[in-house]
This record gives sequence, C-alpha cells and structure tokens, in this order.
Amino acid sequence: MKKQRIIGQTKDVGFQVGVRRTFSISQEKAWELITSKEGLDLWLGESTSIILEPGQKYLAKTGAGEIRIVKPLQQLRLTWQKEEWEKPSTVQVRIISKASNKTTISFHQEKLADKNFREEMKVYWGEILDGITERLQN
Repeated sequence: MKKQRIIGQTKDVGFQVGVRRTFSISQEKAWELITSKEGLDLWLGESTSIILEPGQKYLAKTGAGEIRIVKPLQQLRLTWQKEEWEKPSTVQVRIISKASNKTTISFHQEKLADKNFREEMKVYWGEILDGITERLQN
C-alpha cells in the first residue's frame, strides 16, 4: 500500500509551500521592489547588506543563508535558515511578466521540516504579499 503524503509534502525535498500574487506593475518595477534594500528588508528581514550574487552569504533579522541564483528581472534562489530551524530551507522568488503591464511575484519554499513549518511559512509569505500590495498602493 502506498503511504499517503500530507499536503505540501514532497518525496525528495521535505515540505514545500508556494504563494503568488499578480500586481499591475512592470517586471522591472517588481524586480526593483523585491531586490531593493527596502524590499529585501520586507521579505527577508532587516540586514546590514545583502549582496545579490551567487555564493554570497547573508545575515538578516529573520535568519541567515546563501544566495544561489540571481537571474535579473526573473529569479532569485537562496538558502534561508531561521535560528530555530535545524536545517536551511530553499527559497525561490520568481518575477513572471504577464501581458499588459501585469507581473506575478511568486515565493516558493522547500526543504521545510514539517507541516507546521509549512503552515507558518504559508502565512508568512501571504503577509509579505500583503505588505507589497500596501507599498504599491501608497
């Protein structure tokens, strides 16, 4: 009999979660928003400086990790480990251009330890997208 997996559980990378939202902004504006000091502080937590180049390590208020992939205007991939976590997770941020000046910002996180961390991060990323929405309305 096949063992039933819990929602968000993968065969190879533990638990994962993804949230996305489409905004009425250009791909360039979305990238700038995510990668600016203000943007990084919003979704990764305050830090002194984060250098967005593969191999660069960073320390932020919410945790630490290493930048893995930087594809300007498209994708960031990094490891992220909160203090209370045993192992780092992998976070991927994608900027997906849609027609007529609409852009989707997507956060995907894998290698989460269990369903509780998955739920916690689902709420977290939803709040981050709410914060982006608020910033764009001001």
